[in-house]
Parts: sequence; structure tokens; C-alpha cells
Amino acid sequence: MSIDFSRPLAVDLFAGAGGLSLGLEQAGYEIAAAVEYDPIHAAVHEFNFPYGKTFAADCSKITGEQIRQESEIGDREIHLVAGGPPCQGISMMGKRALDDPRNALLKEFVRLTLELEPRYFLMENVAGLMVGGHRQLIDEVVEMVQADGKYRVLTPIRVLSAAEYGTPQARKRVIVLGARSDVELPEYPSPTATPRTIKGSIPKAGARPLGPSVLDAIGDLPDADAFEGLLHEDQVGGVRYKKPSTYAAQLRGIEEDSEDFSHPRPLASTKLTSSARTVHTRKSIDRFAATTPGTTEAVSRFLRLHPDGLSNTLRAGTASDRGAYTAPRPIHPVHPRVITVREAARLHGYPDWFRFHVTKWNGFRQIGNSVPARLGRAVAASILAADSVSPSKGEPIPLGSEHLLGLTAGQAHEHFGLTERVIPQRDRQVS
Repeated sequence: MSIDFSRPLAVDLFAGAGGLSLGLEQAGYEIAAAVEYDPIHAAVHEFNFPYGKTFAADCSKITGEQIRQESEIGDREIHLVAGGPPCQGISMMGKRALDDPRNALLKEFVRLTLELEPRYFLMENVAGLMVGGHRQLIDEVVEMVQADGKYRVLTPIRVLSAAEYGTPQARKRVIVLGARSDVELPEYPSPTATPRTIKGSIPKAGARPLGPSVLDAIGDLPDADAFEGLLHEDQVGGVRYKKPSTYAAQLRGIEEDSEDFSHPRPLASTKLTSSARTVHTRKSIDRFAATTPGTTEAVSRFLRLHPDGLSNTLRAGTASDRGAYTAPRPIHPVHPRVITVREAARLHGYPDWFRFHVTKWNGFRQIGNSVPARLGRAVAASILAADSVSPSKGEPIPLGSEHLLGLTAGQAHEHFGLTERVIPQRDRQVS
């Protein structure tokens, strides 16, 4: 399978399973290359984006030339470099924050961007980087990328809310946009939706349409607890879906989304995927059932989603080297259980063809670490518009091999030919 070179090329750094890659592709980009440190996440990215080159590599140990020569990009122009480099966001009084080793990957993002020389770049990160002393990090990134005059940054830098771009989740990200000096700077995209509140209250009618609700996102999905097989696998066949909202119908591929220019992937209409069940105690089930939607359950501190509201921000939990703790999972608005990976994916804007690692721990991490697709799409579309690029719909493509979704850490290292262990072995069992 080859890259469609009639579409503008993008490189996704710190790509995870591919949330931002998905948004870029939906805007009209071709994901020519992606770099992800964790080989388990890289394998999932390879499954969902089989046409490009997925590198399981440390961004600090790869060069722009390697990315070009070991993918199909070669000497072709790259339109966009995008990514969300992890950082501690800790400002050091009187010192350069980028010199702190904990923030080194921000510098690597800038280095690779300058080496790849794209027309545009997009850096996203936690909204907290715009608050107080943490802002020093953003300011130093801007200073570094503009140092030799080859790139300019769009200012003032803004924090965008995914809920204002059609995502039923209260999630905010800081977005830094830059352009090469020989092309026009883009603009931040205008909001397209009026978001609801987490507690289910609906704002007064405005100029923008009301954004989708939690129930719009997951109300048509079959209840995972009705399927015995989902206690042992993450997918089951022969299921029946309920009538979908427009939002859900688009994610199921049964209603056209006129702003989605991605490559269509195959999807079985009677299969439910990424839906492994979580077993709760009777006490937990009773507490969940007694919790009013839109409020927090007292013992677990889990939010019970309101059917007419937004989801709270879905988080990733901690990595293996920090205890492998699972992030709090919201309680379903109708059923007395936490949501499944597929339900979380719907709340994030992932289409149903998009798959995650078969374990719930990795699946939720892949979603919680990613950019909601419709937010990424909106920003990427504004970049293409600034360069007068009219997007074209991608041709249908197959997905990768399903074995990529079930690799252990050791198998994932072997798949990518890694000789050194980069991801520590998990030392505790997490559902």
C-alpha cells in the first residue's frame, strides 16, 4: 500500500495510537510518517494507518533525514509537521525551562520541525502550559523556532476547547501554529458548536448549533454487559445497534460527514469492537446505580455521565514506570458500570473502524493521551485553507493486521526490531 501523493503530506511526532493523525487525515492530509516511542502504541498506529511509515522510535534519537529516507517521503515537500511532545511544564525561576531535562522533548519537536522544513507546523499540549509560570515553556519554544527567521508563529497563542468543535467532551488543549516565512500564517478555526455542560444543562440558543451530547455519542451502542464473550475478548459479532444520532451515524460510517476527507476503512455493521467488559462488585454496582447523572459517586469519585451533557476530560492514567495506574473512568449514564473503550472512543470522536489495543489499560491510555479528532481536523483544515489547498476525499483502504492490536510489550519490541527495551515491564495487574 502506497501513499497518495496527490494529497498534502503530514508527519505526526509523538503520535500515540493516532488521534491527531486521524484529525489531520480527516482534514485532507496524508499521514506519510509518524513517530511514537511506545512500540505497543506504534503498533496500533500502524494498524489504523497502514499506508504510511510508523516509526517506533525516540524523537530525541531520530533525525529528519531518517524520517524522509526511511519512509516514502524522500525529497518531497512536507506540508505539515504536527505533534504533542510530553513535558513537565515546570518553570524554573531565573533559568531556561527548556534546559530542564524533563522538558527536553519540546526542544526535540522544534529540532525535527526545523530539519524537516515543512510549510507549517502544529504543536499541541496541555492547557495548563498557558497558566502562570508554565507559560515560560511556550515562550521559549516560540523563541527557539523563530530564532533564525525561517518560521513565524501565530500570536496570540490560544487554548481551544474540543467541545466547541463538535466533540461531546470537556477537553482543552493549547495549540501553537507556525508557518515557514515564505507562506501565509494560518488562523485559528472559529468554533462550530455551542457546547453543553457536564451536568446536562443546555445553554441558550445561539448562532452556532448545539454540540452533541453523551447520549448522542453512545446511546446507539449495545450494552457490553449483555455479551458473555466480552469478558474474555474485546470484540463480539452478531450485535444489533439502536437508532443513531447524526454524530453516531457518522462515526459508524452510515451517514456522510461532508467535512471528513479521510480514507474510508472497512467496518462490519454487526460487530462491536474495543468493548471488553469491566467486572464490578455488587457494592460498586449498587453505588453506581444510585448516583445521579452529572454528579460524582462518593466512594470511587467517578463522574456519572449525564445523558444530555458532556463527558469530563478522559485521562490516560500513568505509564508502566510510574505504577501503571488506571485513570478514573466515567460511569455510564444508563448502565451501572464504567464506560468501555469504544464508548470512550465515541466521546473522543473516533470512528468505529478505529481500533485500540485489546487490553483496557492500553486502550484507555491511547484515548486519554490523544487529541479529539474533530479538534485536530478543525485546526488542520484552517492550515490548508491558509495555503489555498482544497482537500480531496481519500480512496478506500484496508486496515492493518489485527495481530498488531494484541501484541505484548516484548512482541511489540520484536515487531519493530528494537534491540533495547524502551518500555518497562508492568509490575501490577490493571483491568
